[in-house]
Amino acid sequence: MEAMEDGELKPDEVSMLLNVLRLGRKRVEDIIIPRPDIVCSEIEDGIDEIAARISESGHSRIPIFKETRDNIVGIVHAKDLLKARSAPEGQTPAVKDIMRQPFFIPETKNIKDLLQEFRTRKVHLAIAVDEYGGTSGLVTFEDVLEEIVGEIEDEYDTPRPQEIRLLDDNNLLIAGRTPLDELKEHIDLDLDSEFVETIGGYLCELAGRVPTSGESFSLSGHRFLIKEADAKQIRSILVQPPQAND
Repeated sequence: MEAMEDGELKPDEVSMLLNVLRLGRKRVEDIIIPRPDIVCSEIEDGIDEIAARISESGHSRIPIFKETRDNIVGIVHAKDLLKARSAPEGQTPAVKDIMRQPFFIPETKNIKDLLQEFRTRKVHLAIAVDEYGGTSGLVTFEDVLEEIVGEIEDEYDTPRPQEIRLLDDNNLLIAGRTPLDELKEHIDLDLDSEFVETIGGYLCELAGRVPTSGESFSLSGHRFLIKEADAKQIRSILVQPPQAND
């Protein structure tokens, strides 16, 4: 702080230094991309299918799993896919022939230690596992850097919506991963489940499946309209208060 007051350090430089110090107090589980949100492919998928998924997601590398996401068996890099697709006709390699060894870490690992391992191993992606060996999420070198310098955006990044955003007419746009207890703080609605913790999971439980975009549910007068969903999860929901439906 004295250095900043003397003009030796700028405020943004002080912020970065403080963030570096805070790394020692954070664990991987605090910054991972959760298991349901990981963009990945099954080992039986073809080269073209995986290339399309990488192109759509904008990622330069994605995990490959066998049977379930708890069994990550490799990482495929976009540049390796490009070489594979350039192979002569009839000589296209299988996915297992081009994927690289995954780097597994415990979800409780210290972020500062992870940064050092990323540098020494020269890898940019790690798979976080829980105490039972199951996949809990994914973390990248960029994720760790963002803890120091702030959000890093490029032309491939898609906007990350806030979990709860107030719109006009008191409507809310919420992410499907919003915890039920957090939603309760914003609207007068007490949702509880023995099996799920998020609003997306709650609506899936209610429907007995993953609802599609455009479907709606009425809960104590509130209208929950599915704005965005895929085959596996609800991504965003529009919540309209009772008076908006009268």
